[in-house]
Amino acid sequence: MTHLQYFCYKGVGEEKKKLFKYSQAVRIGDRIECAGQGGWDPETGEFDKDISKQIDQAFKNVQLNLTDAGGKGWEQVYRVVSYHISLDDEALNAMVRNLKQWCPTHEPIWTVVDAGGKGWEQVYRVVSYHISLDDEALNAMVRNLKQWCPTHEPIWTVLGVSKLGDERMKVEIDAFAHIPN
Repeated sequence: MTHLQYFCYKGVGEEKKKLFKYSQAVRIGDRIECAGQGGWDPETGEFDKDISKQIDQAFKNVQLNLTDAGGKGWEQVYRVVSYHISLDDEALNAMVRNLKQWCPTHEPIWTVVDAGGKGWEQVYRVVSYHISLDDEALNAMVRNLKQWCPTHEPIWTVLGVSKLGDERMKVEIDAFAHIPN
């Protein structure tokens, strides 16, 4: 897997790799993909209670993550997916304000998810959706990442949701793999 390069910025990035077995970014040739970046302080992991400040910090964390992986940051971003517990006017306005600030010369595509209402060797990105996002679910995910990805830490985005495509489902996992030429 030498064609895949994994990155974890100092502080929270390295801590999450150690605790949860996932990386913050993966570089695949001329592409960088990021794990979900929250509004945490990248050194302490603390969160501000204000949604607008959390969104501001999440944008700063994406910048940090991209530059840590060798990119130029937001100027190279072509796609944004944001997940919100509550997508109210304050959150929406903070997202738009930050997109305008961080992407002044281009308009990346943007998908918004209001989460409040809705070959493993090659895997570099995992997205997991959980009906019950508790310690048992997180521990099971970490245990399986360690089992199935023993030689690398893929990027990982985890989401608690109210319902999945089939009422019997308790978890849904997307995995992205890259096969070198």
